[in-house]
Amino acid sequence: MKSYKDLEIYRLSYELAIKVHRISLRLPKYEVFEEGNQIRKSSKGVTACIAEGYGRKRYKADLVKFLIYAHASCDETILHLNFINDIHEIDKAEAQLLFEQYDELGRKINKFIRYVENEWK
Repeated sequence: MKSYKDLEIYRLSYELAIKVHRISLRLPKYEVFEEGNQIRKSSKGVTACIAEGYGRKRYKADLVKFLIYAHASCDETILHLNFINDIHEIDKAEAQLLFEQYDELGRKINKFIRYVENEWK
């Protein structure tokens, strides 16, 4: 790996953050700045933590710490997506796909954390 951009979890989190950003802008105007802002921050936080952690890869504990932060932001994004899905009229199939993709991302982040903890040199 030459860059954090080579990580599958980075690429997936980036794509999902773009999708979430676009969906959040379709919310009612008052919600764009409330729940929309929260979900944009948490979804981009996943990606940012992966990049920052990789930048600290020399220190295994720092990499793991930031991957744990990325996983926490992934969970937070799912929470905000639940609120948006339950409160607003959004495409249910689109929301379901995002839930599935964020669940998959969370599993992949966990798997990478285990890899780093056990195999990273």
